[in-house]
Amino acid sequence: MTTVLPVRPGAATELPPGADERSSAGRRAGRAAQLLGRLVVRAVPWLVRGAMVAAVLIFAVLALGPHLLGYRTMTMLTASMAPEIDPGDVTVVTPISVSEVTEGMVIAYHKPIDDRSLVTHRVVSVEKTNGTVTVQTKGDANDAIDPWTATLEGDTAYEVRAVIPELGHLIQALRAPVVTEVLLYGAPTLLVGWVLLTIWRPTPTEDDEEQS
Repeated sequence: MTTVLPVRPGAATELPPGADERSSAGRRAGRAAQLLGRLVVRAVPWLVRGAMVAAVLIFAVLALGPHLLGYRTMTMLTASMAPEIDPGDVTVVTPISVSEVTEGMVIAYHKPIDDRSLVTHRVVSVEKTNGTVTVQTKGDANDAIDPWTATLEGDTAYEVRAVIPELGHLIQALRAPVVTEVLLYGAPTLLVGWVLLTIWRPTPTEDDEEQS
């Protein structure tokens, strides 16, 4: 026997329909992906432009400048002149007359011993006799004066005028075979991609304007 209980009016209230959390989360994820896509599309051209500008500047400093302005660039290999010039820094040197070399200058010259490698040190003493200029030098970070006296050959010496920090590390990295291959094929690809993005840049639709 089944008993039916009477239901009084108003005893039960209708529950509101449950929200679909999965649908809401999907919409949020879609908006986030759309926003991320827009940021990437906008950032890529600026990244390409920045890389191109940096490449042009480096090329101008290292390749064009020495021919047009007469300076030379050299990469510091040791820490003998730290902290003014650290390993990996690039020095910019300009020619001066040998007779103008004075104490306190930082000059680049070939040391007169061993393999006659290039050294960049500060002049601590100068001696001029019969048109010959001999110098003694010292690295700022070294405790002692260099154990040689160098005769500056020819009529020109090279004085350090500027230091470009860390550029030497970038130059060494660019000389690596793997990086060379990447630049050889990657740079044209980036350039083509930048041109295509510039030509076919997406325009905002009405729906995008309403959502924003």
